[in-house]
Amino acid sequence: MIKLISMLFVSATMAPVCFADPCEAKLPSKAGAIFSGTVKYVGDGDSLCVGTTGDGNEWIEVRIADFDAPESSTKEGQRGKKILTSAVLGKSVTCTVTKGRSGKTTSFDRVHAICRVGGTSIGDMLRNAVAPTGGR
Repeated sequence: MIKLISMLFVSATMAPVCFADPCEAKLPSKAGAIFSGTVKYVGDGDSLCVGTTGDGNEWIEVRIADFDAPESSTKEGQRGKKILTSAVLGKSVTCTVTKGRSGKTTSFDRVHAICRVGGTSIGDMLRNAVAPTGGR
């Protein structure tokens, strides 16, 4: 019985399994650099991956520079991810690298960029779809 209780305690206190996004390409680092491809993956309400092949090792992870979504751990954050997914997943985009608030073009494992579907920025598409805003 003690062994069972110990196992339950250990299971309950272990950190949840987290799955990393599949986007592993080297990030462009120069502001103004342009890249394009298809949106292959949506991470949350303001991040996505762009690639030209089915290989996640060639997908660039992007932090949408012209839109701030709520954290994905919130109900509104999950709603934002759904809106972004329905708006852009599988669509062709052209992205221009820009500097973020820190003055750097990258943060964590993402590049800051303004991405466009046709001539419309994804940030404008999200605002037009009344996607929730928040976060930083």
